[in-house]
Amino acid sequence: MNNEVNSNELLSLCKRRGFIWPSFEIYGGVAGMFDYGPLGSNMRNNIVEVWRDIYRGREGFIEIDSETVNPREVFKASGHVDEFSDLITYCTKCQSAFRADHLVKEFFDNPDVLSPKELDDAFVKHDIKCLECKGKLGPVEEFNLMFKTTIGPGSSRVGYLRPETAQGIFVNYLNLYRYNREKLPLGVIQTGRGYRNEIAPRQGMIRMREFNMMEVELFVDPTDKGWSRFPEIENDMITLVPNTGTETVTMTVGEAVEKGIIANKVLAYFVYTTQQFLIRLGIDAKRLRFRQHLKNEMAHYAADCWDAEVLLSFGWIEITGIADRGCWDLSRHAEFSGTELTHFKKFDEPKEMEVVRVKAKHKALGPRFKDKAKAIAEMMESKGPSDIKGGKLTLRVGGEDIILGDEFFEVVKVTEKVSGERVVPHVIEPSHGLDRIFYSVLEHSYAYDKKEDYTVLRLAPEVAPIKVGVFPLMEKDGLDDLAKQIYEKIHSPTMEAYYDGSGTIGKRYARMDEVGTPWCITVDYEALSGPSKGTVTIRDRDTTEQKRIPVRSVPNTLKALLSGKSFKDI
Repeated sequence: MNNEVNSNELLSLCKRRGFIWPSFEIYGGVAGMFDYGPLGSNMRNNIVEVWRDIYRGREGFIEIDSETVNPREVFKASGHVDEFSDLITYCTKCQSAFRADHLVKEFFDNPDVLSPKELDDAFVKHDIKCLECKGKLGPVEEFNLMFKTTIGPGSSRVGYLRPETAQGIFVNYLNLYRYNREKLPLGVIQTGRGYRNEIAPRQGMIRMREFNMMEVELFVDPTDKGWSRFPEIENDMITLVPNTGTETVTMTVGEAVEKGIIANKVLAYFVYTTQQFLIRLGIDAKRLRFRQHLKNEMAHYAADCWDAEVLLSFGWIEITGIADRGCWDLSRHAEFSGTELTHFKKFDEPKEMEVVRVKAKHKALGPRFKDKAKAIAEMMESKGPSDIKGGKLTLRVGGEDIILGDEFFEVVKVTEKVSGERVVPHVIEPSHGLDRIFYSVLEHSYAYDKKEDYTVLRLAPEVAPIKVGVFPLMEKDGLDDLAKQIYEKIHSPTMEAYYDGSGTIGKRYARMDEVGTPWCITVDYEALSGPSKGTVTIRDRDTTEQKRIPVRSVPNTLKALLSGKSFKDI
């Protein structure tokens, strides 16, 4: 078997067998958009369930589902309105649009960090022309990738389709914090659709305009970035590409933290958790690495950031990002919403401390703000002296900014017995691209025998869209009745079965192998009479080995195999 993959052949298989289909194909299709067919939907859902098993099951995180359309204020606070852009250039002759950095990738190791001027200069230096008509390229400019809309009739409330699911978690922080009994760490997961108006989506499912994400936001104490389960994995190996050079290194997770390569233990733990997750799905460990963001590509608020990259037919492709985002997200939403988004960290023992407070002048606030005075006073007294800018305090109340002079407040020093302090949690974020992971698993499981013209998807059993094929040797003499009884007994949401009675047994095995089905049950005449009466044949996809097992034991045998029992041990 040859494991080298031609992406076009794989996508053809996916279309033919119902994994993925080009969206709107009868209308000519839309670049960067795909629909999941029956097998693709099953496999995608299986991947999500493995992810949930790790983060909800093992780690005990909680899950939410937030809106896909968000008001502009959310993405203004997050920085997407101002910063979420790619660089675009248009052909001056045919007006075709191109993502500028993609046009120069053969000349630069990391072209996505180039400025518009550097890209303009590169076009001239390397004589880069329009890919469609060879016309001259226009100036490089920014193109915001969010899909813009309006909320409600008219255009008074601007909204955007979310480019990530994370903001839905951040804006729900207070609800989640209360749900978690105001304790940290607080782990939250969410899966759902994101939307990015990509300039020139190519490479199949690697760059899509509508895509699926599985995001984790872990809120931690900024002074405590250890992790209780870190000792369980600190001696395990991981392959890293640090930003100090291009050399790939393999070391233990503990060494990576000790040497300062990964910033802290909690980040390292979830880098390794990502490795566990991807390998469990069927990603080839030899074609998996973690690349640290370069200094000039790391977000200014990030303490550290790593991409899980897999080697595909397209080259090394990022499929998951794991970042220490610091306090950026909650701080920004607190600033723009006027809502305090903090954690109260208790001291072991109360302390006598001199503290500086902002104190509201209620006699001035009442006559001026009437029924809003109480809310303004409470918000004002939740602020600190550092929030006062130029002698003014700006509060956001009911969606509007209120600027208050010192006639409405005073700054006072008081001695208090303090039981704790308020801190803004930091965020550790493993963000998984579900569609990219889906495609990567398919590539890494693909095997093709040119001589026999035979394709096998060696999918991990818990990921495979069909777990078992059930075949009667012939659809007569009661073989089909028994096969259907077995199918009905084993088929369930966790044990997807497929009944097939058409064609030769060899062709039926081939059809199941091509879609990654790990086991097949064949009901032959021995099941009805003869020395092996009451038994059927079970076949293993990867070894093609076959064994006879009693009909009554089929459900338990399959459950054992799905739980990880070796075929040779059944």
